[in-house]
Amino acid sequence: MAHPSDQRLCSQGAVRCVVIFVGLFLVLYIVRPSILWSSNLRSSVLDSCPLCSCDCDEDSTLPLPLDVLNSSFADCAKDNPEMNEEMKKDIITLLSEEINLLKNVTSDSLQHTNALITGAKRASLHYQREAEKCNTGMETCEEARERAQAALIVERKLSELWESRARDYGWNDDE
Repeated sequence: MAHPSDQRLCSQGAVRCVVIFVGLFLVLYIVRPSILWSSNLRSSVLDSCPLCSCDCDEDSTLPLPLDVLNSSFADCAKDNPEMNEEMKKDIITLLSEEINLLKNVTSDSLQHTNALITGAKRASLHYQREAEKCNTGMETCEEARERAQAALIVERKLSELWESRARDYGWNDDE
């Protein structure tokens, strides 16, 4: 029969192994996408740009240095007329374009909001009218109930009067 302290040591060792396994899994999970991203970036840069005139080995598995990447992007942009036009713009033009874009987004958002508010107002008015109809109907029903209750009271009094007269003339309820 195992001693209780032996079971505790066994479970601590199992927990430690599980924690180490989970830690290694998390490290691989975090590191793997960055490795794939750098290889995808390198292949997309090499595919989209003409070959550079550097002395690097094309079969190299090392990631490209930052200066090579920057020069590769600059080389790609020099043949694109739209990119050249964008790169020649000064900061004021770029900021004014950004402000105009923000104005457009704001106006679109405002139009959408106004449309939603208009719809909400219409729904509110519709429900208000329905509530008024319901309240009017309830008032009518309440008045009719009160009239019926008053008529019932009058009818009961009249029935009691006729019953008392009938008893005075010898009428018996058992017959």
